[in-house]
Amino acid sequence: MHSAQRQEFIVRPLTPPDLPQLRELNSVFGEAFHDSETYGSEPPDDRYVSELLADPRVIVLVALVDAKVIGGLVAYELRKFERERSEIYIYDLAVAEPFRRRGVASELLERLCGTAAQRGASAVFVQADYVDAPAIALYGKFGTREEVLHFDIRPSTAL
Repeated sequence: MHSAQRQEFIVRPLTPPDLPQLRELNSVFGEAFHDSETYGSEPPDDRYVSELLADPRVIVLVALVDAKVIGGLVAYELRKFERERSEIYIYDLAVAEPFRRRGVASELLERLCGTAAQRGASAVFVQADYVDAPAIALYGKFGTREEVLHFDIRPSTAL
């Protein structure tokens, strides 16, 4: 980010007092994923969001330019039973359109991987849609691709 044409950005974790930045991040997600309905129509109340941001197993990183959220990620640390270890799952990662291809997503991933290493996590993993070539290219720089099937199961479904 040393080009005169590009604005510098910083990456930092969100904490409970950062409610406005989390709301901004949800807007970025809604626009980036073309899903403003999910990310904006029924926002959780401040108490709920503060509790999530205070949860040590919820990791929220944002990229900021002039204190404005331009991107970020939400990840969850999942404790395992088979060994005393954890893995970190990236649930959402997005960068606002005008700030893409500037290293923002890579920096977010690098910061998350540093956090994972500090916590002793055994892996960081993420899903990508086959049609999302930029995401596949990004994640491919950081890890090994695995072919898996994903199932959405309704909580009310009885077997």
